[in-house]
Amino acid sequence: MPKRSQFPDEQSDDGNFNRQEDAFRDWVRADGSSAYPAIAGRYHLYVCYACPWAHRIIIARELKGLQDAIGMTAVDPWRDDRGWAFRDGDGFSADPINDFQFLSEAYHATDAAYRGRFTVPVLWDKETKRIVTNSDDDLLRMFNSEFNAVARHPELDLCPVDYLDEIDRLNAIIYDKVNNGVYRAGFASEQAAYEKAVAPLFATLDALDDHLSRQRYLIGGRLTETDIRLFVTLVRFDAVYHGHFKCNLRRIVDYPALGAYLRDLYQHPGIADTVRIDHIKTHYYATHTEINPTAIVPVGPDLDFTTPANREHLA
Repeated sequence: MPKRSQFPDEQSDDGNFNRQEDAFRDWVRADGSSAYPAIAGRYHLYVCYACPWAHRIIIARELKGLQDAIGMTAVDPWRDDRGWAFRDGDGFSADPINDFQFLSEAYHATDAAYRGRFTVPVLWDKETKRIVTNSDDDLLRMFNSEFNAVARHPELDLCPVDYLDEIDRLNAIIYDKVNNGVYRAGFASEQAAYEKAVAPLFATLDALDDHLSRQRYLIGGRLTETDIRLFVTLVRFDAVYHGHFKCNLRRIVDYPALGAYLRDLYQHPGIADTVRIDHIKTHYYATHTEINPTAIVPVGPDLDFTTPANREHLA
């Protein structure tokens, strides 16, 4: 019996999920060296609270205090074959900038010949009326430094130069084995491809649990972008990846250090307000119909990220 895949253009013949590359990667520069200067009010961010890649940028915008400088609109977490849609609802809304009905309109306004998948986040330039970038990797760095002149918290450095090599090294591991690893397991269309993704996922989680048993944050004793990158997967893990994506060797709550670390980050000022478990569960369970044909959204699990983390004593 032929097997359907969530994104057939990103599925190999052997059942592996191979994520597409980001389509637009221009940069906003504070020094004026690009076509996009760092001006307050010029750019608008399109996101989805359900998407972990977009969630990273929502957190960075919140922590850096860029809410007044960069507007933001969230799409409906329920997605069909037309892609992300702008609708009014609880935590999402119609597009106030371009009156787009679908995010695809932003992509086609930028490149009429674009034929890839329409992804969030998107940074839109209101002056040139095109997408600057849909790369969350680049946006994390831009929001960290290029908009400091218009940020409420310019002193916060999520990517300190002294730790850049270690940040890049650990980012690559976490992306490959954890952030994208859960997707390679969940979207696998063959048993071997699924098992090939699950084994390194849990080996990496085991290693991270050991690492975090000795220090509060991943790198340098301070919050960095690497913590944000890991957080967005951990906060979704027990709610959707454990069951929906069959990543069920262990839950995050079963890890002593990782579980406490997740609660510690959730309780960091500004982060809890960026987490919408309702959006997350609606998106994964109701729109991945190749995985969950009934589109039934489970009522559980009962998650509590507010209990004390007790990690302040760690280095």
